[in-house]
Amino acid sequence: MACLNVCKEQGYGTEERTQKKQHICTLDGTVDWNGHPAIRGTTGSWVAGILILVNQGLATLAFFGVGVNLVLFLTRVLGQDNAEAANNVSKWTGTVYIFSLLGAFLSDSYWGRFKTCAIFQLIFVLGLASLSLCSYLFLLKPRGCGDKETRCGGHSGFHMAFFYISIYLTALGNGGYQPNIATFGADQFDEEDPKEGLSKVAFFSYFYLALNLGSLFSNTILGYFEDEGMWTLGFWASAGSAFLALVLFLCGTPRYRHFKPSGNPLSRCCQVIISASRKWKVEIMPAVEDNLYEEAAKESSKNGARKILHTEGFKFLDRAAYMTEKELYHLEKDDGVRNPWRLCTVTQVEEVKCILRLLPIWLCTILYSVVFTQMASLFVEQGAAMKTNIASFHIPPASMSSFDILSVAAFIFIYRRVLDPLFARLKNNSNPKGLTELQRMGIGLVIAILAMVSAGVVEYFRLKYSRKDCGSNCESPSSLSIFWQVPQYILIGASEVFMYVGQLEFFNGQTPDGLKSFGSALCMTSISLGNYVSSLLVTIVMKFSTRDDMPGWIPGNLNKGHLDRFYFLLAALTTADLLVYFLCAKWYKYTTFEERNEEDTNNNIANRHAELKV
Repeated sequence: MACLNVCKEQGYGTEERTQKKQHICTLDGTVDWNGHPAIRGTTGSWVAGILILVNQGLATLAFFGVGVNLVLFLTRVLGQDNAEAANNVSKWTGTVYIFSLLGAFLSDSYWGRFKTCAIFQLIFVLGLASLSLCSYLFLLKPRGCGDKETRCGGHSGFHMAFFYISIYLTALGNGGYQPNIATFGADQFDEEDPKEGLSKVAFFSYFYLALNLGSLFSNTILGYFEDEGMWTLGFWASAGSAFLALVLFLCGTPRYRHFKPSGNPLSRCCQVIISASRKWKVEIMPAVEDNLYEEAAKESSKNGARKILHTEGFKFLDRAAYMTEKELYHLEKDDGVRNPWRLCTVTQVEEVKCILRLLPIWLCTILYSVVFTQMASLFVEQGAAMKTNIASFHIPPASMSSFDILSVAAFIFIYRRVLDPLFARLKNNSNPKGLTELQRMGIGLVIAILAMVSAGVVEYFRLKYSRKDCGSNCESPSSLSIFWQVPQYILIGASEVFMYVGQLEFFNGQTPDGLKSFGSALCMTSISLGNYVSSLLVTIVMKFSTRDDMPGWIPGNLNKGHLDRFYFLLAALTTADLLVYFLCAKWYKYTTFEERNEEDTNNNIANRHAELKV
């Protein structure tokens, strides 16, 4: 059945059907808001994609309006020392990304990506509004406290509980929203169409660019006001930005394309493991692929999901799809009805294999996130201990991350317009892509090592020009200008373009169709665990470096510590991680999906339309 006939059945007029370009259905199985097959000319594409990019920019502005200066809020308003504040920021940021797993699970299993994004964005707005009220009513006492000179008074247990509930409600909202908005944006492009397929690849770069540009305002304007003690203004601006992002997102509702949720992925994985375990004594015949069970195309392609071709490796799991004589008998007797806890499909088994293959790569990205998270904590504290004045103008230490954002914007352009075409020509093949995602992630690790070496060298010279008699509240602890931090921020930004953009493309492309949000969540959870590992490293380093004559590498007064040694330690650990990553990347085998054909896709569209009529 031709796609145009499906459109005709839905009730489109004769005049509209003549506009063939507008009325061609997508081939990837997406549906519109009403559950009808999505029309390529009136749904999705860059109209929806740009709306999602703007939404991401505003939401990121809101998130970093809190996150970028949180370490200073904890020290100046709540009175925590540097190490404690850095650990609390790492734990909070880590929790943000842990919640991404919850959002991905609800999206892939039950709610779908649109509903999940809308609900968690609402929670995000409520968390920011609560934080703004808490700061104004309870924490910023006396009025005007929280700047560099005036410390705030003590706070009751209720005030602290209100504050932590607010910031973790913000963490829940942003964490549940983030992995789904990236995947939902990619859903707006039909990868079966050559032009839209290229746009889908480009979307991830522009998505990460929108994320960074959204934080530019937070790191400069909002960062300046918050550094001057106007915390309530900064938090209310964040809440307003998040609210505007939610409104714009909902305005695009009629335009979006949707994939229906595929059911609980945990149960599918458990079925494979249990089924394989039950057959661990079964002797598998040599021609194993001839005896593996797979559903018919029209059954397996529900919700646009593609079948995954059988691969070697993890052969024990193949037993889950292996048809014994007993199971063949029951299939014939019950007219093809099977017990999923005893017999699984090849695609189901390959889903589990896919996740197992991704895990080593994912684990290797965690240490990179340890490096990345230093921008929100130790880089800020390092900058605060440098010369931050140009004449009479004070430069907020957190605003230095603007150089990271500008670096991301520049390197996205350089990579897409210069490096990628160059590497494609050097490879001399028909593939328009130059470097693979795994190669780009490796380059990101190399640049991250250089960033830590740069930060360590800057800290070494900062200490050399420091004032030894300067206390923790000294106006200028070192005569070294804060602008010496620029190279480390630029290097971090360049590494993000290779690591995080490559990571988004890699996990989204390699995860099965029913686990796309989970793939994006893997990127977020690597950042989450990176923050937890960073917190653990700081604790261990402080424990082993503290002596009677030395307060540790990262004391309250950095002039009495050795932060440079911590940076060099991170460079050494990242180097070791790079070697492990190289071995894992060589071992990795790419997932191969069965290609969709137009007949199967149109049959699938017709079947869904028939279900809607019923």
